[in-house]
Amino acid sequence: MLNKRRWLAAGAALAVAGGGVALAQTATAGPAPRHCPTLHVSKGWYGDNQAKLQKMIDERGSCSGSGGARPVATFDWDNTVVKNDISDATLAWMLRHDKVLRPASWKATNKWLTDAAARALTKACGTSVPAGRPLPTSTDTGCTDEILDVYQDAKTSTGRQAFEGEWNHRRTVPEYVWITQLFAGHSPERLTGFARAARAENLAAPIGTEQKVGTHTMEGYVRYYTQQRDLIGTLKKAGFDVYIVSASAEPLVRAWAPGVGIDRDHVIGIRNLVRGGKLTTGVQGCGDVEDTNGEVLTYMDGKRCWINQEIFHVKGAKAWRQQDRAHRPAFAAGDAETDVTFVGDATAGHLAINRNKPELMCRAYDNSDHRWLVNPMFIEPKKRQADPYPCATAGYTRPDGTLGPVHRADGSVIPDQQDTVY
Repeated sequence: MLNKRRWLAAGAALAVAGGGVALAQTATAGPAPRHCPTLHVSKGWYGDNQAKLQKMIDERGSCSGSGGARPVATFDWDNTVVKNDISDATLAWMLRHDKVLRPASWKATNKWLTDAAARALTKACGTSVPAGRPLPTSTDTGCTDEILDVYQDAKTSTGRQAFEGEWNHRRTVPEYVWITQLFAGHSPERLTGFARAARAENLAAPIGTEQKVGTHTMEGYVRYYTQQRDLIGTLKKAGFDVYIVSASAEPLVRAWAPGVGIDRDHVIGIRNLVRGGKLTTGVQGCGDVEDTNGEVLTYMDGKRCWINQEIFHVKGAKAWRQQDRAHRPAFAAGDAETDVTFVGDATAGHLAINRNKPELMCRAYDNSDHRWLVNPMFIEPKKRQADPYPCATAGYTRPDGTLGPVHRADGSVIPDQQDTVY
């Protein structure tokens, strides 16, 4: 990580080269005004990360005195703002409370679901429950286990592939689509209610709690990161327009986002189509991709598309491309490959929560624009990864799912990177 002087110099140089006038002006404008919003939570920030975040807030927020458009900050949700996954937490709660509705056809729930998976789900869950009625998953262990095997492992309980076909691996993942399709038949408001119930249960459970769902062991707790709550609150006070951009279903995030002061208009998640007031298995498209069966999600490159479309009002195929600096977030935070594209698009700061995810960590440790910060997870952080991240050979996921080298914006290959922040 650069020290304070190099961070400032890099910002000034980038401003001259890339049109970042506001950064160059603030770098020479002298000390920030006295009563600027400041970060209060210092515990958990690695090294001088808190100081660098504060400097970015002062330079790009209301204290800069630039008087321009409000800078945008974008955060992933699961394992970035909270510890653990709210989709998993909600699905677990629904399975334990008989809230998953039997589809008329398992095969029809997801375009990539294999015949083997459809047969396994039909066999395990039966056909005695009428379509559209709740499955007795709180007591039917076989049905619950089959659903979780397909979702968590992309395989049936007998080891058969659960999904097949072609999809753009930088835009979607069949399992991510399928969990939202299991919510079909409920209204968005009712699903938000389930998420609130799961939220209460998971916040009340001690850190480290595990739960049995069927015969599966799943995480049984979720926590807001106090550091991220403080960061989001400070960004808002400093005039940033803060959004959550999540690969969880949007009705779930709406149950959690108020806990960090984010309203529903600043939440972007997977948006299933609604018909007759009920969620369906269809999914809204983005850019030049029409409403689909899940070919485009708020996932990897899809997060960029949704940010461009919903926040910066960029339409059509252009929404898939990186925009000019005036139409990109100033700050972004994430923890995994699902976030790498939009976090990399930020112009003033990129925060990578270290979960040992190769492409994100390759870009974060390479730190090509000198604005990346790496921080361990604030609760139960990962241990140091012993082997270098394979940036030069297999850190990048291509659209066809194969792996290749991670390239910088100038086309050069990022060398393998050691894990040094843990």
